[in-house]
Amino acid sequence: MELAGAVCLVTGASSGIGRATAQRLVAEGAEVLALGRNPNALEATGGRPIVCDLTDDDAVAAAVETAGPVDVLVNNAGIGWAGPFAELDAATLDRLVRINLVAPVLLTSAFLPGMLERGRGHVVNVGSIVGLVGAKDEAGYASTKGGLVAFTESLRQELSDTQVKVSLVTPGAIATAFFERRGTPYLRRFPRTVPPVRVADAILDAIRHDRDEVYVPRWLAFPPRFHSMLPGLYRALAARFG
Repeated sequence: MELAGAVCLVTGASSGIGRATAQRLVAEGAEVLALGRNPNALEATGGRPIVCDLTDDDAVAAAVETAGPVDVLVNNAGIGWAGPFAELDAATLDRLVRINLVAPVLLTSAFLPGMLERGRGHVVNVGSIVGLVGAKDEAGYASTKGGLVAFTESLRQELSDTQVKVSLVTPGAIATAFFERRGTPYLRRFPRTVPPVRVADAILDAIRHDRDEVYVPRWLAFPPRFHSMLPGLYRALAARFG
């Protein structure tokens, strides 16, 4: 899809991947609707701010009405939580599900009919590598991203005979405030974190070239394949090396 002139809604645009994506799209000449909770940060993207709490269904409905017709929907907003699943309280779990899974589904449901009617559109869902292979102490977060993966694949198959495209962008560890906000810092030496602009570039590439799946970094495509072919060995290595 040609980005210049396209109306693109980006969720989680206040910071990190969403902010970088919104800024990249603005630079390409797109009409960007920057959705998030921090109005000043949204203004700084150069797009049109839409202040919205994605855990509030009424706020989501109002945001959809404010946005109007959308050519590209980037479901990027997400939150994390790390720790033993037995210690994950119900309120936090509900927030994880609502932001990471329910909001993308609701927004897609709202904007998809218009895309189909106009005969053009693109939905980009930003997942996570743990949504494909799981991870110790991330069962709550991983389950929401796993659900997003299944939603993306099912929607892609459903729309295969239309001009509406669906992409899954799967990042690894990204240098954003995500880890601080989830309450557990990222301390691994490998893989190293990469800047959010690399994910933004991958999102734009997926839109331009109608790519089904994009991994950031690219070598991250290997672990899901390894997990699929040799699950027992994968789990043994994950247990040993984390």
